[in-house]
Amino acid sequence: MAGNSFGQLFRITTFGESHGEAIGVIIDGCPSHLPVDLEYIQGELDKRKPGQSKITTQRKESDTVRILSGVFEGKTTGTPIMMLIPNEDQRSKDYNHNTDVFRPSHADYTYQTKYGIRDHRGGGRSSARETAARVAAGALAKLLLKTQGIEIVAHVSSVGKINAPNVEIKSAQEFIDEREKNIVRCADPATAEEMIEFIDSVRKDGDTVGGKVSCHILNCPVGLGEPVFDKLHAELGKAMLSINAVHGFEFGSGFEGSEMRGSEHNDIFVKNHLGGVKTITNYSGGIQGGISNGMPIDFKVAFKPVATIMHNQATVDAAGNAAEISGKGRHDPCVVPRAVPIVEAMAALVIADHWLRNRNTILPQ
Repeated sequence: MAGNSFGQLFRITTFGESHGEAIGVIIDGCPSHLPVDLEYIQGELDKRKPGQSKITTQRKESDTVRILSGVFEGKTTGTPIMMLIPNEDQRSKDYNHNTDVFRPSHADYTYQTKYGIRDHRGGGRSSARETAARVAAGALAKLLLKTQGIEIVAHVSSVGKINAPNVEIKSAQEFIDEREKNIVRCADPATAEEMIEFIDSVRKDGDTVGGKVSCHILNCPVGLGEPVFDKLHAELGKAMLSINAVHGFEFGSGFEGSEMRGSEHNDIFVKNHLGGVKTITNYSGGIQGGISNGMPIDFKVAFKPVATIMHNQATVDAAGNAAEISGKGRHDPCVVPRAVPIVEAMAALVIADHWLRNRNTILPQ
């Protein structure tokens, strides 16, 4: 099946299904001599793994990653890197009820029609379980970016109609430490408590709710992104919209910018304290003409409510007959707390790829 690879120079290919033996990723194009911090990579996976709190799915997976190639004596060798994550807690019988019935708002009908066959166990390849492989690869991309001082941080900025105020980022690590103090991963403590209470009430109702993740790329150099079809914001948008349950992406002023006048929206250039250039405002979200301008890159990703709910719903079966389906299995009442590391990972993959591409832009003098 095509469409399992992402990136040009820093390129990943993921494989595996929700209820198969394992999932994993092959990373090609990572420069050699990069120190590989396996504890850091595992820590990123731990933020995404299921069963971590009362407001996430109770499937128990350690998501223990193994690196099978491309690393020698703790450093990358420049050859393809393979990471494998075994599946440990599959309950395929939980999905016997939808063998021939299409679950509303899932990929069941579209996969069956496109391929003439589908893995009904948890959605198979369409399951969000696949994103663990992306987080593993994204963690390696983050390690590469850290060598250049580039940091990527995200948090849950809204759940349903509960919105967190803008949180000042004094340092990436301080922001992450604050976010990780609560199970919803919101960097504003007061809003976090409100979100947790709301998600738990939705869970008890057998229902689900959506939300947004806000992401910030700090210390990104000027010049990343290509001027026409591979604009940096277009690449980030594609990356985010490839994540399960994502229904929206906006950067900088986003949709609110359409309500402003140019005199309000223009980002005025001034000299910074290092003698370089910065802008007074950042409505552009750190990207102008599809190319990073050195300001923080800011964007938001909107996630729909999880499609599996613990209510009976009308549907049809594979023969087109009317049917009814009930939600079973273990699912998140709200996906955004576990989506934070996925958003960061996909952003890291985009920036790492464009950082490598940008190294060949100007002929050395």
